Amino acid sequence: MRWLLPLGLALAPLAAGASTPAPTFSKDVAPIFFRHCAGCHRPGEIAPMSLLDYQSARPWAKAIRESVAAGRMPPWFADPRYGRFSNDARLSPQEIATIKAWVDGGAPEGDRRHLPPAPESGDGWKLGPPDIVIDIGRDFRVQPGQDAYEHFVAPTNFTEGKWIRAAEIKPGNRRVVHHVHVSMVRDEGEAGSTSIEAMTDLTRFMIREGTLTRVRADAPVVNDACAPDTPPLPYLRGAQEGALASFLPGRQPDVFPPGTAKYIPPGTKFEFVVHYARIEEEGQTDRTAVGLYLAPGPPARVLRRMDLRNFFFQIPPGAERHAVRRCYDFERDQLLLSFTPHMHFRGKDVTYELVHPDGRREILLAVPDYHFDWQLVYRLREPVLARKGSRLEVTTHYDNSVNNRANPDPRATVRWGDKSEEEMMSNWIEWLEPEPQPAPGNASVR
Repeated sequence: MRWLLPLGLALAPLAAGASTPAPTFSKDVAPIFFRHCAGCHRPGEIAPMSLLDYQSARPWAKAIRESVAAGRMPPWFADPRYGRFSNDARLSPQEIATIKAWVDGGAPEGDRRHLPPAPESGDGWKLGPPDIVIDIGRDFRVQPGQDAYEHFVAPTNFTEGKWIRAAEIKPGNRRVVHHVHVSMVRDEGEAGSTSIEAMTDLTRFMIREGTLTRVRADAPVVNDACAPDTPPLPYLRGAQEGALASFLPGRQPDVFPPGTAKYIPPGTKFEFVVHYARIEEEGQTDRTAVGLYLAPGPPARVLRRMDLRNFFFQIPPGAERHAVRRCYDFERDQLLLSFTPHMHFRGKDVTYELVHPDGRREILLAVPDYHFDWQLVYRLREPVLARKGSRLEVTTHYDNSVNNRANPDPRATVRWGDKSEEEMMSNWIEWLEPEPQPAPGNASVR
């Protein structure tokens, strides 16, 4: 009846030399790695080592045990007290126990005949080979020594509209690409929905330095954009239309729920906004691309994304937990599907709280330990209905103190800016109409 014992007691004899064999990589551990880790831990991806084979994984065994036991890997930062998420990346207690027992038992390889097939790379596409691939149109040479935001416009050459069920952005060079937005535009000169160039109302508050933009030091300061006396500054009320797809470190590709899709009109062009992180190496080039996965036909509901930002915050020097807020008042019923928070090195935490028309408050997502290196999307397991008259309150905190090891300069007064050393307060929220709406006409899936 050994299997009925509590987990810790059942595993304890392993270290004492009991006859029960330790789990092996081939039979027990590799399936866990393949399910949960191989998306990042494979050649050419963001993680520092591959977990697709025993020879690559074995030197990291103790570090893997420590990270798994502490809950640092796989990365998932949602407070478990609030919300349920369809893409929850946490390992089960049984999977954690298996990895710990494997390491404690000497991390044996086991019989290679038990090793399952490694997940296919799909030529670098996490979702498998796309139906359509569109790239930035050229091999772009990245200049060393500075951050850069570059804009590329590429034609789709679509003569008919397309419904897509997913979109995945694949950086051409992960050493230099930090994040990417792909937006739909009609012509070369048009700026997409995520571009500062499209937000002309902000111009008088901004400074342009090469390809980078930042808020002027003397711009108005609004840390709490939920306050009743919030001034009528640009983009502190309402929402902006979001991008078609986005790429961030650790963020999963844009996969839309069953029965939903996004529409790309004929003649559309794609604007790629690429943040190239500061590097010192010469000779680095990039050719980032987006892969489109076609839907079988017009969906029951059209997927939408709205972006909420606060451009006017100011973080004082040395502040350990500086609050910045942004609210959205629902003018009609909307079904909320997912949240992606975006901050930089000083980002500390974020909470999304829905205030219902009757005053009831509901925390939909809390991320108490935000990580700039792992900017995740949190997809609700069940959509949340935000009734007309509800308010979504987004509260973020920033750590500009010496205690923040990632802090570039705790002496600085920090405002919104493109550079990683500056800050942002952005939130991307996917949503649906509660009832099916007429779909755009003449949309082909070919």
